[in-house]
Amino acid sequence: MITKKEKIESKIKIVIITGLSGAGKTEALKYFEDAGYYCIDNLPAHLLLNLIDYFSMEDRNINKVAFAIDLRSGYFFDEIYKTLDKLNERKIEYKILFLEASKSAIVKRYSLTRRKHPLVENGDLGSGIEREIEKMNRLREIADVVIDTSLLNSKELRMAITECMMSAVEKSKLLQISITSFGYKYGLPESVDMVMDVRFLPNPFYNEELKDVDGRDKKVIDFVLCREETKEFLRMFEKMLDFLIPNYIAEGKSYLGIGIGCTGGKHRSVVLSDKIYEYLKLKGYSIKLFYRDISKNN
Repeated sequence: MITKKEKIESKIKIVIITGLSGAGKTEALKYFEDAGYYCIDNLPAHLLLNLIDYFSMEDRNINKVAFAIDLRSGYFFDEIYKTLDKLNERKIEYKILFLEASKSAIVKRYSLTRRKHPLVENGDLGSGIEREIEKMNRLREIADVVIDTSLLNSKELRMAITECMMSAVEKSKLLQISITSFGYKYGLPESVDMVMDVRFLPNPFYNEELKDVDGRDKKVIDFVLCREETKEFLRMFEKMLDFLIPNYIAEGKSYLGIGIGCTGGKHRSVVLSDKIYEYLKLKGYSIKLFYRDISKNN
């Protein structure tokens, strides 16, 4: 009988995705791949240890892997229990995600996809599903997380996996954020989802001392940030982002483009883009910063 022994931290994070055929393992594997995992589908269980050793080598630069193991591997599947025992003996940490669904939901999915169930040979899909449930029950009992996908669509499945399987750091990396400062006189930037117009702030362009320097200069930064309306805007916008970003991640959004615009894209938008970038960076988000129009003559 398999028992999870006391483990030590492994070099790589290992997730084993398994469960019933038609329960969503393919969709789950795609999601882990989007989250930065190196993914392998339909892996014979006896190869698991070899691959873990291979990926653990220092020059492989792989720290997260996900393996889908199920009855498609035929007689190789039963070796999963011996392999898990060996992982426990070597104190290699792993997590098992088991996906299941009701018999009626699986029958409906197979009728829509017209794919062949791995345990159906005589056309009796219901009997094949029952045999699979029985055969997979032992693995289900030792799984770290069990998700019933009967009533879940792809988006909801991803949300469930995020909540149950992803660390706080991983969640923050699921959304790629870009911040672009720009000038309205040159048009809106491409690929932005949210645009903030900061032309309500006094323009440093009309200050002779600041006209020819940009928003990275300390004098311009002080000019923009010293104003109470700037401070209030940053407080309100940061609060809005604190609400929006976790909800975007839960919704499954992969990219978020934020545009910060002023007249010429050289002063106010640069200062505020820097401040928002610093704020989100401290939150641990994956973020990039672009000054689109900073070098243009205003």
